[in-house]
Amino acid sequence: MSQDTGLWSVRRPRETLGHINLNSNIPAPPSAMKRSNSAAGNTHARSMSGSRQSLAMSRPSQPLFQRSSSGTNLAEAGLASVKRSSFQTTNSLNKPYTTPGGGGGGGASNNRASTDADRRSSVYRGRTSAIGATGAHQSFFQQAPAPAGVPRDPRPLKDRSYQTKIGQELLEYLAQHNFEMEMKHMLSQNTIKSPTQKDFNYMFQWLYHRIDPSYRFQKNIDQEVPPLLKQLRYPYEKSITKSQIAAVGGQNWSTFLGLLHWMMQLAQMLERYTMNHYDDACMEAGIDVTGDHIIFDFLSTAYRDWLAMDEEATDEDAERVLAPHVEAMAKAFERSNSKYRQELDILEAENKRLLQEIDDLEKSTPDPAVLDNHFKIMEEDKLKFEEYNALAMQRSEKYETRINVLQEELDKLMVELQEADDERRGLQRAVDELGISMQDIDRMTSERERLQKGIESAAQRLEEAKKKVADKEMEASRKLDELERLADKYNTLAYQIGLIPATAANAKGRDYELQVTVNEGPNFTSSQQQGSYNGGGGVENDRLLVDPVTGYQPAHILNLDLRGTVKNSFVALRKEVSERRKVAMDMMMEDHDLLDRAKEAIEDKRNEVEALEHRVRAAEEEYEKTKEVSTAQKLASDAQIEKMEKELAKMRAQLSESVQLMEQREMNINIEYEQLTLRSNALREELHTETMRMLNDVIKFKMHVQKNLEDYESFVADELEKELGSDETGDETRQVDM
Repeated sequence: MSQDTGLWSVRRPRETLGHINLNSNIPAPPSAMKRSNSAAGNTHARSMSGSRQSLAMSRPSQPLFQRSSSGTNLAEAGLASVKRSSFQTTNSLNKPYTTPGGGGGGGASNNRASTDADRRSSVYRGRTSAIGATGAHQSFFQQAPAPAGVPRDPRPLKDRSYQTKIGQELLEYLAQHNFEMEMKHMLSQNTIKSPTQKDFNYMFQWLYHRIDPSYRFQKNIDQEVPPLLKQLRYPYEKSITKSQIAAVGGQNWSTFLGLLHWMMQLAQMLERYTMNHYDDACMEAGIDVTGDHIIFDFLSTAYRDWLAMDEEATDEDAERVLAPHVEAMAKAFERSNSKYRQELDILEAENKRLLQEIDDLEKSTPDPAVLDNHFKIMEEDKLKFEEYNALAMQRSEKYETRINVLQEELDKLMVELQEADDERRGLQRAVDELGISMQDIDRMTSERERLQKGIESAAQRLEEAKKKVADKEMEASRKLDELERLADKYNTLAYQIGLIPATAANAKGRDYELQVTVNEGPNFTSSQQQGSYNGGGGVENDRLLVDPVTGYQPAHILNLDLRGTVKNSFVALRKEVSERRKVAMDMMMEDHDLLDRAKEAIEDKRNEVEALEHRVRAAEEEYEKTKEVSTAQKLASDAQIEKMEKELAKMRAQLSESVQLMEQREMNINIEYEQLTLRSNALREELHTETMRMLNDVIKFKMHVQKNLEDYESFVADELEKELGSDETGDETRQVDM
């Protein structure tokens, strides 16, 4: 507990409002609304009461509405990106102040001790969830973590039609909610297309006041906007810079138009959330938030009345003040539960009706055992019929396929027969034309039969050779697979003993990773089949061949020289490991000797400890006697300290009253200052208007004088030309006379 150095108190220390959670559903009390610039020197705060309990009650968790990631439909996605940091009071004369979040004022107040154990605390303690800390249910206000880097806005902000659409929606929203009357600034259709910096400033401030009405803009717009966007958790705030905020027109306007439209949707969503428009969605999700609204209404009204009580009020007074709120909450819950009772009655009546129907059906139906028996028989018949039907369908398909094949074969034979007849006629004509005798034909026939037999025997030998080659290649493929498995086992063992990769401890910069360098292609069986049917065209990708006609040499399959360099390196490594093992064994033996000596020393020390324990017991008996004497002296000093503490509490109470008076005076002065500021702003605006009017009159007068001077100058020029013309005419006349 925090208290002043050198002070001792049996009371609980005074605690400040500095650590109040700004996202609490309970409004902050007026005493918590201090200016940030005056919080550093203010050390007064309400104390924590040891006997009064906080009004914070647990409530059911709220549903999680999935938040739209595109940013184009925020009005229907739920309040997932806003956490308000200020509080709006109901009195229009009281201006809002920023609650100090652990600044100078909060730290100074925590260092002061309280002397009144019966005073209330205005600190709101965080509520525990009624569901329990299971972590399975997420909060209604929770959102997913933001992605790393600058996110890309998926909205088509560069599209002219989309800009016109969202710009029209923004203008309609501003017009419906009296933007021009509140901000005293006129907007037009061209404002959305080519706005000025002043237009953007007014629209941004007005929209942000729709979200947080109590916020006051005090700095330049380029300094105010970035922290506000980060506080609102605008998804694309990282893509907006201060230089762009200072000049919103031109190519950057689409980005800021999307920002203003997003803020408009957020304000609309907040309005709908305030008017409980999302309760239906909660009911559809199976979560009833009626109890949340009742509890919140109870806490907001009861907490306000509780804080408005006197500082010296007792627990009975507090219970009497809170009793109407508790009764109102009970009535509200009763009204809410009446609806569920009605639904329960309806469901119970429906349940009785259904049970009666079940009884009637059970009485009207035959014996279930007989029905089950019939059902089993029918199921067995059904299975048999399905099997017979499937077999018949298979036979039918088989016969149809066979018929089609036979019909195709018959057609082919008819075609071949026709071709053979044509060929026989052609050969007969050719033989007749050549004049070959029957002996020559017999001789050629016998020669053809002999050649045919030779071809058949050669084909048979070729098939036998292919079979032998296939066996050999299958054996080679198995050997290659076994070699790859051995290479993987080798690499695994080498990695375990620190030989792989080249940067390993035992690799010494050399690469000992074994790789099987063969082609990546189909297995031999498929390549052999393709080669037999396609003339060897598929052998190019065979794993066992370098090219279609050349196989691998044993030295080319592996990338390392295992019998040479690798074996020598492993022998050297084995010698090195053996030497290190020998050194480790020697060190272990030395450690065992050291351990034995340590055990002997520990045994000696244990004997010494037993001797010292006897002395400690004697010292403890002497300590007990001394403690009794010091306890009597301490009781006397405690009585003196208690007396001094009471005097100190009286002095602090007087000091607390004076501090409260000074705080009240400071708040009145601040209110008067703000009123004077408003009056000065109004007077400045009036003077500015009058000055503009006078400037317009002066400019009009100047233009009038300038126009008259130009007319007079043209008149003088005309007169001068006339006089010059008359003088020239007279001179010419005199010259003629002469």
